[in-house]
Amino acid sequence: MFEPQSYAGALVCMGVTMLCWGSWANTRKLTPGFRFPLFYWDYVSGLLAATLVLGLTLGSMGATGRSLTDDLAQAGAGNLTLAVISGADFNVANLLLVAAIEVAGLAVAFPVGIGLALVVGAVSSYVVAPAGNAGMLFGGVALVVAAIVCDAAAYRLRERGKLTTTRRGIWLSVAAGLLMGTFYPLVARAMQGSHAAGPYSASILFAFGVALCALPVNGALMRWPVDGGRPTTLRAYGDAPMRWHLWGALGGAVWALGATLNFVAAEAGRVGPAVSYAMGQGATMVTAAWGVFVWREFAGAPRAARWLLAAMFALFLAGLTLVALAPLH
Repeated sequence: MFEPQSYAGALVCMGVTMLCWGSWANTRKLTPGFRFPLFYWDYVSGLLAATLVLGLTLGSMGATGRSLTDDLAQAGAGNLTLAVISGADFNVANLLLVAAIEVAGLAVAFPVGIGLALVVGAVSSYVVAPAGNAGMLFGGVALVVAAIVCDAAAYRLRERGKLTTTRRGIWLSVAAGLLMGTFYPLVARAMQGSHAAGPYSASILFAFGVALCALPVNGALMRWPVDGGRPTTLRAYGDAPMRWHLWGALGGAVWALGATLNFVAAEAGRVGPAVSYAMGQGATMVTAAWGVFVWREFAGAPRAARWLLAAMFALFLAGLTLVALAPLH
């Protein structure tokens, strides 16, 4: 299977993760009028398909490691189960985060949910598999959290007078952040031990866990939407234009590519899951860049919001640099 043979190669994998995790949401913007629970079915389909394709190609080629089929055959039942549970965990967290954004707005849900996920995920992943300089790693995480706070403050200024913060939205954000921060240590545990699942096997089982969990959870959101809108049905899904379905599947495939390469990087000797996860969360900066420079989301925003965005990019770059250097010390 494909594995990076140097830290530089692992760093490239983590960089691709940032781009993928920070870019997939553009496909959502290209499907206006498509209710999120309906979009999510295509997203999950793309996620499953992409992990299978990556497993049968990158996960089965090359002279290093085991092929995908051999890896699945030797992996322990407990390891495989952990990978599936991690996918279900992520699925609930992802849907809760979207619900929190619908209820409380981006400026509340994003810093609470993603900021909490970053701290919980980095700390717990380091406990599971410590690697790298802890001071540099967590110093970098602190800077990234500060960048997320600046990003949220900029959104709050842009949306002044439009957002209505509710206690329900805050609790949804907290729940999403806690779950989002715990899925990665489960993946890390699945890839450890004498019968560990390899990164490509873990990725496929993770996607299977997402799909398995999405059936009841996303189905419930279709019937009882949290955004105050009307319930939707599979008939509305079938009536959607084909291009919307394709964009949704592409969004899932892009996220899956980032996740798979992130799991691969986490297995590289000097990296470890804490560094790989923290670098992956640099996707927030990529998402912000899309919003600012392509979608022009801050056109006409107050000057203070633009200064906060500048501070956000600077803090992100400083934090990610520290995280990237942590394995070298």
